Amino acid sequence: MDYMTVSERIQISIAVCRIGLYTCFRALCCKGPPPPRPEYDIICIGLTGSGKTSLLTQLCNESHENIVPTTGFSIKAIPFQSAIMNVKELGGATNIRKYWSRYYQGSQGVIFVLDSASSEDDLETARNELHSALQHPQLCTLPFLILANHQDKPAARSVQEIKKYFELEPLARGKRWILQPTSLDNMEAVKDSFSMLINVLDEREPEPIQM
Repeated sequence: MDYMTVSERIQISIAVCRIGLYTCFRALCCKGPPPPRPEYDIICIGLTGSGKTSLLTQLCNESHENIVPTTGFSIKAIPFQSAIMNVKELGGATNIRKYWSRYYQGSQGVIFVLDSASSEDDLETARNELHSALQHPQLCTLPFLILANHQDKPAARSVQEIKKYFELEPLARGKRWILQPTSLDNMEAVKDSFSMLINVLDEREPEPIQM
């Protein structure tokens, strides 16, 4: 029976270590860059006070102190694990809403934020604005994420109440839309809602209509 000498054992051990180190080096340094995440251009609309700015600010991990309503528009790039959403938020004041359609071009998806605890008059206005957006030529083929925000308030309507009041089933039949309850005290639910929209967009949406 042959026995290896101590020096032979050492040489074999060194060779095994070299192979292991080389394998690790290849895995770490020669892997190549990860594939780029897709980017989607999203329009975010809703009445003043619906909470659009607060939700987007929280998603970007920015300070939410001294938040003021958007008076024109703002753009935020919000990174997610599977995609980057370039969200253009439009102000929701009465004198700004009439100009919303000027900013629709090139959008690939729509986020509509409503205050589920608002007055009957404001809820009616929000319903009219959502109906208008769902039927707009530049948006009607796009997926909609509808956020029933401020669910933490006592007067908040449930998702089922919102769906019925906004007549989403008959109006949005054949369209791609998601209705989700949200509030600032449950940002995980907000992130999940955005992830749902990303999943719909990843299904390969039609090209945005250019007007």
